[in-house]
Amino acid sequence: MSLYAIGDLHLHFGTELKTGHPQLKDRAWKNHEEKVRKNCAALLRADDTLVLLGDHSWGRSLGACEPDLQYIIDLPGRKILLRGNHDMFWDAKKTASLNERYAGKLLFLQNNYYAYRDYALVGTKGFTFEGPFFIDRRGRVVGWDERNEEHAKKIAARELERLRVSFEAARADGYRKYIMFLHYPPTSIIEEGSGFTRMAEEYRAEQVVYAHSHGASRFYDSLLGERNGVEYRLASGDFLKWKPVKILD
Repeated sequence: MSLYAIGDLHLHFGTELKTGHPQLKDRAWKNHEEKVRKNCAALLRADDTLVLLGDHSWGRSLGACEPDLQYIIDLPGRKILLRGNHDMFWDAKKTASLNERYAGKLLFLQNNYYAYRDYALVGTKGFTFEGPFFIDRRGRVVGWDERNEEHAKKIAARELERLRVSFEAARADGYRKYIMFLHYPPTSIIEEGSGFTRMAEEYRAEQVVYAHSHGASRFYDSLLGERNGVEYRLASGDFLKWKPVKILD
């Protein structure tokens, strides 16, 4: 039994994308659905757990996303889904109804947790201020859009509340070992820490696994490796070359 993660599949079996979409031009995304399917079939067993870190589908409604969710259902193992910024089908207030609808097929992680051995798997979408940043001729950040930053702080505060609910639900049930999952990276490119890194340290999460940073120019936007006792790992699909990363045995 092992725990794996991958994010940003951006499936579109039920949605027709415009031909000008950049992901249709990038070689890394060519036949990526089949690469994921084959890699999961080779790696995962029925008793493994796969956490999918958001941006599951381009569909804007649950009906449009159903073929994409069925693709995920058909992958091996137990599947736990986190909400991404493109997951329009997932109303933040209706996570319970999604869990009821897909009972026995998919698990949706928000304001709750799921157990893996003696670990609690906790998480939320998160949020990161992504600019715009103002760059000088040497490529150094010299300023940013302060109004946009304030808006980002409000969204991040809401996501931090949801993450604490997840941690506290697990702690109330006796769990003391945590793996923390986010869709957004835990920090922006100009931060060394954030509310998300501080919460990971507060609860002594062993790992923080995140996605969203896809495209080679974005792979190193946030933390990678060990920091203050927490291991940070990027699990965007193209970063992993569409092969889920093992988080725990």
